[in-house]
Amino acid sequence: MLLTPFEKTLVKRYLLPGRSEAFIALVAGISLVAVALGVAALVIVMSVMNGFRAELFDKISGLNGHAVVQAYGGRLDNWQGTLKLIQSTPGVTRASPLIEQPQMGSFNGRVDLIFARGNTAEDIQRLKPKLVAGSLDPLKPGASEVAIGAQLASNLGIRVGDTLTIINPKGRSTPFGTVPREIAYRVAAIFEIGVFDFDERFVVMPIEDAQTLLLAGDAIGMIEVQVTDPDKVTEILQPVAQQLAGQAVVTDWRTMNASLFEALAVERVAMFVVLSIIVLVAVFNILSSLIMLVRAKTRDIAILRTMGASRQSLLKVFVTVGFVVGALGTVAGLILGAVFLFFRQSVVRGIEVITGQNLWDPSIRFLTELPARSDPVEIALIVIMALVFSFLATLYPAFKAASTDPVQVLRYE
Repeated sequence: MLLTPFEKTLVKRYLLPGRSEAFIALVAGISLVAVALGVAALVIVMSVMNGFRAELFDKISGLNGHAVVQAYGGRLDNWQGTLKLIQSTPGVTRASPLIEQPQMGSFNGRVDLIFARGNTAEDIQRLKPKLVAGSLDPLKPGASEVAIGAQLASNLGIRVGDTLTIINPKGRSTPFGTVPREIAYRVAAIFEIGVFDFDERFVVMPIEDAQTLLLAGDAIGMIEVQVTDPDKVTEILQPVAQQLAGQAVVTDWRTMNASLFEALAVERVAMFVVLSIIVLVAVFNILSSLIMLVRAKTRDIAILRTMGASRQSLLKVFVTVGFVVGALGTVAGLILGAVFLFFRQSVVRGIEVITGQNLWDPSIRFLTELPARSDPVEIALIVIMALVFSFLATLYPAFKAASTDPVQVLRYE
């Protein structure tokens, strides 16, 4: 819809009304701000929701893999053959033996629930980017060295070099009953995964030390698996599940965290619908401001018609005026949303300081920081939706202006 020089002049005139039309300009400015806030709210909320899901998935799958193969009873004997079977399955990128059992940890009289986690040397080294103190190099089989989560270290008051005692309730049987097994480990490193539950409970050690602690012999608890496409993990591991039927069960990341990810998906859709209504309400301001502009310019429109302006020209002028307001509001909303997302953590801390409230409690939110990850496709859909709403809002006032009868308006002039 190209504009002639005459139509462009009218558009500029109506976008920048004079002093006598300051109220109309104020309403148009409010319309622009309302659209900007609606678009910014959509961008911010959808990016945070996407970021929360992506960060949670990355951190959970990074530590537990995309699936686990676990024997019935929690004890996998003769697991080497099963490991080779999984590793040879097309689509599997990594498979590692794993032991993970709840135990009790004690330090200076403080006792807390922990998860003793036995990993291979390769898997232990994958924690290096998450270290906040110490080193993973001392974690060798038989060295009695462990790495613990940052929140667990804070709860028990442990620092690198301190000794953590792990208590296994399933100790050895004696004539006087079962005696819990207690083994002291030196804390060689402290890590922070970013998922509160992991950082609060996990104690990582070589898998051989975990077998000794749990009196498991050569058995392991499970095999963690990573695949090329996490969304197709069920299909990729279907042959493994069939061959191990009756011996072990394959549990993928969807099943392990089903309730959490389903809740996130429902909340994501609900927030998009609610915030879209906010944008729709903001667009109604454009409608109202254009109606006011048409009513204020009825005499001018009639004069333009008598001077030869066509209905199509007037239609294009008022559609362009309303659309430009909506487009400027959309651009401003994108900029506002991007700025907020960039400084999101500082904004959260600032609000916490002002209100005195803890807005982002990791024990409730799972993650230690507010995440954000923008999806270009979603951003494009938000922009298109805002522009389409803005365009539709201009149609009625534009048709009203184009259908003005100059004879009726100027009859008594």
